[in-house]
Amino acid sequence: MTDQQHPTTGGCPLRAGGADTGAVPLYGAGLSADPARLYHEMRAHHGTVAPILLDGDIPGWFVLGYRELHQVTSNPELFARDSRRWHAWEHIPADWPLLPFVGHQPSVMFAEGPEHRRRAGAISEALAAIDQFELRGICERLADGLIDDFAGSGEADLMSRYAARLPLLVIAELFGFPHTEVPALAADIAASLNEDDGAIAAHQRVAARMQRLVVAKRAAPGADVPSRLLAHPAGLAEAEVVIDLLVVMAAAQQPTANWIGNTLQLMLTDDRFALGLTGGRRSVGQALNEVLWHDTPTQNFIGRWAVRDTQLGGRRIRAGDLVILGLAAANSDPQVRPDFSEAGADGNQAHMSFSHGEHACPHPAPEIAEVIAKAAVEVLLDRLPDVVLAVPADALVWHPSLWMRGLVSLPVEFTPAYTPIPATRTGALGSG
Repeated sequence: MTDQQHPTTGGCPLRAGGADTGAVPLYGAGLSADPARLYHEMRAHHGTVAPILLDGDIPGWFVLGYRELHQVTSNPELFARDSRRWHAWEHIPADWPLLPFVGHQPSVMFAEGPEHRRRAGAISEALAAIDQFELRGICERLADGLIDDFAGSGEADLMSRYAARLPLLVIAELFGFPHTEVPALAADIAASLNEDDGAIAAHQRVAARMQRLVVAKRAAPGADVPSRLLAHPAGLAEAEVVIDLLVVMAAAQQPTANWIGNTLQLMLTDDRFALGLTGGRRSVGQALNEVLWHDTPTQNFIGRWAVRDTQLGGRRIRAGDLVILGLAAANSDPQVRPDFSEAGADGNQAHMSFSHGEHACPHPAPEIAEVIAKAAVEVLLDRLPDVVLAVPADALVWHPSLWMRGLVSLPVEFTPAYTPIPATRTGALGSG
């Protein structure tokens, strides 16, 4: 077997094949310490497409090259989303930790062809009906409310008390969830992200709440995303609306929370942004975009499955092989990575952070996420202009995840006082 072949034999994974195939194990401790260095070393040893091993030594291909990732995401007929094509299913244990991400579900995430276009199109149109000026007002109002809760204390963990909460509160409002249900919904979503026995039960409670919401919106429609999906000409069934709304909420909450947290971390630790903390609005946009290139919240995505034998980056990919989208690695491809020290590089938005192609984040989801993230950062810096890190920058801890890039906590200090909402926002907020 050569390094150019897939680490399988007749479709059977080589369980201890790391040494034999040169496959890179992408599991265990230490993955989050320096992902950029990991991707650099993988590219140096394997090129733009690398053989890898996931938990349990399950093999796959990791796409590091920007052009190769563009090729994969632009060809859904060749690299498809339906995970039932995977030839390794007989080797996947029932408790495999990545099973929730690859187990086929009847959602827009795994749909293909006309069915995917039907459902993704409905989601796009339902999201496009959101007025982004109104959205900005909602974000500012909710951000101000969160800051009010800790502004007088002089210290806070901006991840748990701010960044992790704001996207969910915004989505809950856009979905039309009753205000009385939002605290329990937030608690269950947080619990569903934990890797413990309670995560499944928490997810089931979230799904049950979404089911009740959709039934209620069918009976009494409103100016919200579920009502627009139910009324869409695509004729979505209630079950389709429920599961696709769960996908939209999951895709919006954690990545946007980490986008906020990673941007605040950059602005609080990088001298290039220090002078902009007291009102440099342009620097917030620069920081948000730089994070998507250098520290994107969604690092990698599992995945695509080869429909037939093909070639990719000089590798022989066999039908049924698993392909991992290395979004962060593609962004760091030296052939395309922008130099942010040069004027104008901050406007380069050709990153892969929202993926690409038919199965990318549907328009206008990235724009909505940007409104939420930008409002979060700007409101915080308006309200707490002297905010600083409460610990050394090298003491910050990142979640040990191959898939997401986010801080465990972001402790800060600031002048403890009630900081009033700036007059530039009170008029807009007062108008409802």
